[in-house]
Amino acid sequence: QVQLVESGGGLVQAGGSLRLSCAASGRTFSSYIMAWFRQAPGKEREFVAGIMWGGGITYYKASLKGRFTISRDSAKNTVYLQMNTLKPEDTAVYYCAADREGTAVVRTTTVHYDYWGQGTQVTVSS
Repeated sequence: QVQLVESGGGLVQAGGSLRLSCAASGRTFSSYIMAWFRQAPGKEREFVAGIMWGGGITYYKASLKGRFTISRDSAKNTVYLQMNTLKPEDTAVYYCAADREGTAVVRTTTVHYDYWGQGTQVTVSS
């Protein structure tokens, strides 16, 4: 079955950077859309960024574009989220997710994603 395993979270000072990784296994992901979501305490899970595995087309939450970059390495079956100039409000658990329907657009709501990782904590101190 599909497994998504996140890593790379941690504690960082404001202004710093982190790179999250999501190792995917169990299927061929060429038609999938992969995404990162995050959930802060007391808030709903929100879309951060997504990428079409086959074509590499990306889509971002508007307010994060320019600071966050999503990418994938097909040889390693891994999706990355590079996060720069981190702010305390970026503190959250970050989740990797996979949408198997292979639609023409990156969908941004949790209901469309079939598989989820366990999450990795990112804490940004001020």
